[in-house]
Amino acid sequence: MKRVILFKNGTEVNGKVLMVTHSIEELLKAASTKFNITAKRVFTPQGGEVDDIKLIRDDDILYVSCGEEFIAKDNNLMRKNDDWVTLNVGGKLFTTTRSTLTHKEPMSMLARMFTEKDDTDEFRISPSKQDSNGAFLIDRSSLYFEPLLNYLRHGQLILDANISAAGVLEEARFYRIEGVISTLEEMVAEEGTKRKGTEALTRRDVLKAIMSTSPTSELRFQGVNLAGADLSRLDLRNINFKYANLRGCNLVGANLSGCCLERADLSFANLENAQLVCVKMLCANLEAANLHSCNFEDPNGLSANMEGVNLKGANLEGSNMAAVNLRVATLKNAILKNCDLRWAVLAGADLESCDLSGSDLQEANLRGANWKNAAFELMQTPLHMSQTVR
Repeated sequence: MKRVILFKNGTEVNGKVLMVTHSIEELLKAASTKFNITAKRVFTPQGGEVDDIKLIRDDDILYVSCGEEFIAKDNNLMRKNDDWVTLNVGGKLFTTTRSTLTHKEPMSMLARMFTEKDDTDEFRISPSKQDSNGAFLIDRSSLYFEPLLNYLRHGQLILDANISAAGVLEEARFYRIEGVISTLEEMVAEEGTKRKGTEALTRRDVLKAIMSTSPTSELRFQGVNLAGADLSRLDLRNINFKYANLRGCNLVGANLSGCCLERADLSFANLENAQLVCVKMLCANLEAANLHSCNFEDPNGLSANMEGVNLKGANLEGSNMAAVNLRVATLKNAILKNCDLRWAVLAGADLESCDLSGSDLQEANLRGANWKNAAFELMQTPLHMSQTVR
């Protein structure tokens, strides 16, 4: 079996050694896990794209990208003869051409940053600082920037169903992309009209739905607005809350075992002492939520799936989270003091400034996790190197 040394596209640091198995697809999947990206292409150091596993030799040095073209390590993004520009917007990389940024909206902030003009030109804006890979840093939302970049590419403003027109409008005003502002203002007004009269459901509405539904039938609150509702101490087992708005909900002591909360908004919700056995919370938003003393452990050994969940600033102190799946979750500044995290999967998770004091991390998988400034004092069991090394 062969092994290779992989680097992210355009870099020569933080390389990873991987075994080459049976296909390019398996190599890309392994690279995605190691680098916490969606790897789509493999290149040689000369920029040649590798599309067959047979072309790879033992100890080859290769580069993986998320779909963008190969970036040479000595690439100067401001070189006048080079038409490609990489932007780092809110931590996400966007690679495009200089002409895309300058042609359609010549008076926009982006056009004025990258138009080849004399430094004394009164309309020119100096490009921002660059990251270690040469991408230009812009401290704005990548989510709302992408539709605007696509508009500059092909002239059509297309918003996905989960994208707020108000958020894109704010970014359009910041970048001074005048051609879409009036259209976005109309979209925002239309969204406001639709929201009028759409009040959040109450505890009474939820109880009425539960009592009128057969125990053998699936109860769905998929995409329903329950923001701020008092659902404390209710038996809500196995209910489908996918995409639901539960922001600021009172779920103290509620039994949510077996619930589907995939991509639901539970930010600022209070789930203290809630039962969350076998819960499905894939990519849910629990930013600043209170999950103090919650129970996630299933006596039968099934795991709660919280892969990709946002727990930034959340309080999980004293929770029983044995075997929970928190792969690539965001736990920055979260409180996990005195938690039971035995056999938990935290691979690729963001644990920056997370407080894990007094927690039990026996056999937990922390490979590839970011634990910068994380607190591990008074741990019940010491971490073994195999738990953290890729």
